Amino acid sequence: MSGRAAGAGQEGQTFGGTSRFVRYANFVKLPHTLFALPFALVGVTIASYVKEVRAVDVLWVAVAFTAARFAAMGFNRIADRHIDALNPRTSARELPSGAMSVREASLAVLSASAIFLGAAWMLNPLCFALSPIALGWVLLYSYTKRFTRFAHLALGVGMSIAPVGGYIAVTGAWSKPWWVLLALAAAVMSWGGGFDIFYALQDIDFDRANGLHSLPARYGTAPAIAIARGLHLLTVAMLTLVGFGIGAGALYWAGECVVALLLIYEHSLVRPTDLSRIDAAFFTMNGVLSVTFFCFVLVGRVLAP
Repeated sequence: MSGRAAGAGQEGQTFGGTSRFVRYANFVKLPHTLFALPFALVGVTIASYVKEVRAVDVLWVAVAFTAARFAAMGFNRIADRHIDALNPRTSARELPSGAMSVREASLAVLSASAIFLGAAWMLNPLCFALSPIALGWVLLYSYTKRFTRFAHLALGVGMSIAPVGGYIAVTGAWSKPWWVLLALAAAVMSWGGGFDIFYALQDIDFDRANGLHSLPARYGTAPAIAIARGLHLLTVAMLTLVGFGIGAGALYWAGECVVALLLIYEHSLVRPTDLSRIDAAFFTMNGVLSVTFFCFVLVGRVLAP
């Protein structure tokens, strides 16, 4: 897998090779599944305080999440194919390069969408009732950069569906107290929105030249980084609220401290005068963060009396 910086001819976090699997994995940036799947499992783990978790529930949550993410990323690639063709950083992607046809991509997105809806059906009636709304949001996010600078937050909201869905998949109901799930969703939304701002720093000039909207394109590099910092402070605050809401034990709080430290380190990698380590900040640190936090929450639950 390549970790080369933007502009080097191949995007970071892409697999080498020409097999069908590699083509589809790169099409939807499969490694990025590590970002939000652990937070879906955090939702499942928190739900276990309310209702026993069955192995089949975890299986269908994983299927639903993976399918929804595949559909969302695939739809994004279809919607942005003409834009990607103009951007040197993205021109080698599967659709603009001709490695995959729009028809093939569309069929893959439709199939993933159907699998997502089917998985939601297998979970419980509330999951199935909410699944078209969730799917619609993660698909239509692709167009937000065309009309709002806050597209990063729209992406964050899409990511925040994962922990909420994980919780509802187990319980079949909203959380008590009601604000626990909202706080967990806000934590993931602000986390995802903040690191998406980092990602958009690579395309400031291109976005401005092509009439696309982002906070970096609107305000510049330094202010955008400051906004991302504020969003990540909100992440920590919301995780604190979740901890109080569920009566978390010591390991949850230890996990949150690790999250805060990782976010501080992530921000140390990206500076207004040095964007060379965006790939490490975007992929490596966020993958480590989500997996680590989930492990702390899970172990804390297993060891809980």
